[in-house]
Amino acid sequence: MFEIEDYSYELPQASIAQVPAPRRDSSRLLVVDRLRRSFSDKMFFDLPQLLRLGDLLVVNDTRVVPARLLGRKESGGKVEILVLEHPDSTGEESQTRWCLLRSAKRPKKGAILLFGAGFSGRVSEIGHDGLVRIGFKGDRSIDSLIEEEGQIPLPPYIRRGKDSPFSRLDKERYQTIFSRRKGAVAAPTAGLHFTEALLKKLKAAGISLVSLTLHVGYGTFQPVRATDIRRHRLGKEFYSIDQNTAETIKGPKERGGRVIAVGTTVVRALETAAGPEGYIREGEGETDLLVTPGFSFKVVDALITNFHLPKSSLLFLVSALAGLELIKEAYGAAIEKGYRFYSYGDAMLIL
Repeated sequence: MFEIEDYSYELPQASIAQVPAPRRDSSRLLVVDRLRRSFSDKMFFDLPQLLRLGDLLVVNDTRVVPARLLGRKESGGKVEILVLEHPDSTGEESQTRWCLLRSAKRPKKGAILLFGAGFSGRVSEIGHDGLVRIGFKGDRSIDSLIEEEGQIPLPPYIRRGKDSPFSRLDKERYQTIFSRRKGAVAAPTAGLHFTEALLKKLKAAGISLVSLTLHVGYGTFQPVRATDIRRHRLGKEFYSIDQNTAETIKGPKERGGRVIAVGTTVVRALETAAGPEGYIREGEGETDLLVTPGFSFKVVDALITNFHLPKSSLLFLVSALAGLELIKEAYGAAIEKGYRFYSYGDAMLIL
């Protein structure tokens, strides 16, 4: 269960969702019952009937930054960057950021990149896997440029043409209704299925909800090159859990109720901040927690999640919670039944 090839599966290209469902909560929902080892087909708006009185949902309130910028080299060649750092400070030092860069030929250290009139960047450091450190300079801050001209950084498997009619839709639908704190380079996609109307129904059913923050970083999606998945290393990601969330989670734990994570990012934040008794420590920090089969969950009892890419750290995590063989069966059933996969796809509820 630790060999990377154990997490491979074949997915028809047509199963990769290119656009979101017409309505957020009209996605399909595959319910995985770990005790009975059974699956059932529901809709996401059925969620209040699938949970129990006293259950607690924990969501991620991170917000995706439109940090994808298009530019060119002084020689004229096109470049595309994704700004990965979004500090709170506004000083001159904050104008130098690590970025992920794509171009036909990688620029050398000292190269000048142009991003429209009056704004440029100088490559000050070359990292691994397409990472470069760029010092930005212009008539406005890099944060202003991102807000005014940046694009939402969709995953590469979602294809958009230059004048795609879906680009405007992406600005709304690739953010969750919980999104509040800017800092993510990708959406916590399990949260994309929630609507305000669904939240009211959950509340009426006696199901509570609290939030935390984990800013999804590029490292979450880096390919796993280790043949033994336990040797994979994730990049560090910022998380924050306030006192209200930490205190609220104590309730279900003390009553024997369930803490249900909405997304793998929530799992990683909660399990990082968990004390020995399963209680959550409030505060901020960074996590590089890699969850693989054999992991002992202290806080999370159930999980709402999307369907994940083969050989990914996210697939390791759901397999740690539900068991690798059961997840393989669930994915096989989902493919056979025409479920939509990945960021804009359908969801799974693991109970």
